Amino acid sequence: MEHILEYPFDAEQIIKKKKSIRKYLLEREGCSYIDKNIAVLGGSTTNVLVNILELFLLRYGIKPHFYESEYNMYYEDGMFPNPRLEAFRPDLIYIHTSYRNIVEYPVISDREEDVDRKCRLTYEKFEGLWEHIADTYHCPIIQNNFELPFYRVMGSREASDFRGSIHFVNELNRLFYKYVSSHENIFIHDIAFEQADYGIRKWSDPYYWHMYKYACCVPAIPDSAFNVANIVKSIFGRNKKVLNLDLDNTLWGGIIGDDGADNIEIGQETSLGQTFAEFQTYVRQLKDIGVLLTVNSKNEEANALLGFQRPDSILRREDFITFKANWNPKSQNLAETAQELNLGTDSFVFADDNPAEREIIRQNFQGLEIVNLDTPEHYIISIDRAGYFEMTSFSADDMRRSEMYRSNIARNQALTNFKDYGEYLRSLEMKGEIKPFSATYMSRISQLTNKSNQFNLTTRRYTQAQIEEAAADPMKITLYGKLADKFGDNGVVSVVIGSRKENALHIDLWLMSCRVLKRDMEYAMMDELVSKCMAAGIRRIVGYYYPTRKNGMVCDFYENQGFSQISADDMGNTVWEYLITDQYKNRNEVINVNERSAT
Repeated sequence: MEHILEYPFDAEQIIKKKKSIRKYLLEREGCSYIDKNIAVLGGSTTNVLVNILELFLLRYGIKPHFYESEYNMYYEDGMFPNPRLEAFRPDLIYIHTSYRNIVEYPVISDREEDVDRKCRLTYEKFEGLWEHIADTYHCPIIQNNFELPFYRVMGSREASDFRGSIHFVNELNRLFYKYVSSHENIFIHDIAFEQADYGIRKWSDPYYWHMYKYACCVPAIPDSAFNVANIVKSIFGRNKKVLNLDLDNTLWGGIIGDDGADNIEIGQETSLGQTFAEFQTYVRQLKDIGVLLTVNSKNEEANALLGFQRPDSILRREDFITFKANWNPKSQNLAETAQELNLGTDSFVFADDNPAEREIIRQNFQGLEIVNLDTPEHYIISIDRAGYFEMTSFSADDMRRSEMYRSNIARNQALTNFKDYGEYLRSLEMKGEIKPFSATYMSRISQLTNKSNQFNLTTRRYTQAQIEEAAADPMKITLYGKLADKFGDNGVVSVVIGSRKENALHIDLWLMSCRVLKRDMEYAMMDELVSKCMAAGIRRIVGYYYPTRKNGMVCDFYENQGFSQISADDMGNTVWEYLITDQYKNRNEVINVNERSAT
């Protein structure tokens, strides 16, 4: 039944079967959910939206608990004292407004300064709301922009005349975008694009507003809820990371082994060739925002490589982290690729024009997304509208992600030249930076807390606002760890947050990116944590391990660090302690930390 929610979906079926879909999702085996409190502050009726949003979030492994404002009470609920919302402790607030919530539009007799005043007053109302929510609730905010009115009194002049409603809406949206681009933890839900994509006439059918006070027509609600869900899952680290691509009739037209590289369809000579060139351009843009590209093709590798050597190919061999062109089952290739990248297969999106290959992958892997490619001219839409790689933050590490993973493969290959593992680690010439949280890395630290599942002792998730709060709290010790070596810079790879209670430091969070496993970074972090504790007069560290379906690899982490277990329960949750003495000896011997040589 889960396939009903896969893009492209049948909105009518989702609305009709929402109760049975919900029951199925809550009862499915092997799924671990993260619980999130989501407040929906609506300028229109939101009950159907909330019901459908829940389904998409459950599919992404997020179990939402909702607070809903009364009809058109979005401003009052968010702006004024609200004990019920405060008690709810939202992890995220979604402000669901539309152009119908704009109180004062221009009229034909307005002067330009009158219109500017109306625009500024409307904008300032929302800015005040955002600022108050940020100060009061310290959580991410999703704000709808404004869709276009469904009629134009002046015709096309509505877009250019300062008195036009369309001009007014566009100016308001511009002010919204300017605010969001300069502030953290607020995100635009682009209903203006959704309306245009769906069709203004259908989307804004006034019947649904006057009859039910829905901001859009009911059949469009699943589309809108789906797009909100994509933003939410991106905020909470549930995005996909890898695009696993077929070649023949996927990245170019034709079969390269049969037709030869000179005869495949790519480039500007034919309409079909242009279609594939445009798709390759889109795929290349995904790489530029941090999506890892991999090849999974039934082909001779030498033939496959020729396709990327054509001067009109947009993509090149070096754009792909791994390149598996062979006659092995694609399921085997995908599993091997995941192992090489040290990622779970649920981080992958599989794109293949062959329905049989897609079905084989579907049967072999859970949690992996499969693109329903149909005709080449729709390939971009099939991936783009599905929101697999929705972006809510973008850091320097994202831009360098392909380079980081490529360097990791080079490190693993270099390992084969050494018989002694310690000698191999020293040969990497590693340099670490381990310091308290700083503004430069807040976004990346938040990203890491939401994405790291395997090397994560408590699997707590933090928004950027919560990370900033932890950094400013004098009762907490925070550390981020960066790691670089002769192959490249891995960026921020480890995070520790501890709370001071009764002369002990209690570990709230300890995680590390799996791409730096077995390089002693955990020992370097422990050394620095002990140093910070000793400087603060703390002699006892208390650690917690909460087992999940994915973090079994760190079940003995504290024991390996020299902690003693002090309690355990039937669920496998354990508590550990470490007593710091003056004789503590640093355990890191291979990483030069903060320009200090390893000991």
